[in-house]
Amino acid sequence: MVVKETYIEGCFEITPKIIQDKRGYFFESFNKKKFQNKTGLEIDFVQDNQSFSEKGVLRGLHLQKGEDSQAKLVSVSKGKVLDVVVDVRPNSNTFGAIFSIVLSEENKKQLFVPRGCAHGFVVLSETALFYYKCDNFYNKEAETGIIYNDPKLNINWQLEDDELIISEKDKVLPSFTEFMEQQKTTT
Repeated sequence: MVVKETYIEGCFEITPKIIQDKRGYFFESFNKKKFQNKTGLEIDFVQDNQSFSEKGVLRGLHLQKGEDSQAKLVSVSKGKVLDVVVDVRPNSNTFGAIFSIVLSEENKKQLFVPRGCAHGFVVLSETALFYYKCDNFYNKEAETGIIYNDPKLNINWQLEDDELIISEKDKVLPSFTEFMEQQKTTT
């Protein structure tokens, strides 16, 4: 596996070593020892999630706050998505940075999203099956996020606005500035 730190501190792009022959292919989707050796991070994943979505579905930008914060290892087994990470850790050297990458069944790449970063994705193919490994359990009360179309972030989701399918919950998330103000008042 090839592990490359993105320009967001602690966020890693992972490309597996794929063994392919006439029968198909094989690869390790996760190996704790190799992950730790390549990243220097000791992660204990406790929950796996998956979502199925149609083209244009945008999920995000989400995160959990406080003690319920989650690091995630995300990948796509069917289809193609644009995956986006925003560093909202005020003490991070890369605070405010945005990283995006295409994850697909073809490239089999994964992205490690550190705790304290907002995360979202949009489906670029007709459908997509998206997987998340999380190092903390889901807690509805700790759920928060940032509106996908925040003008300060100016994320290029690679689809037109009228192609996007967004949940009612995600349509009312705060702006980046409002989110950061909320974090100041809760800490």
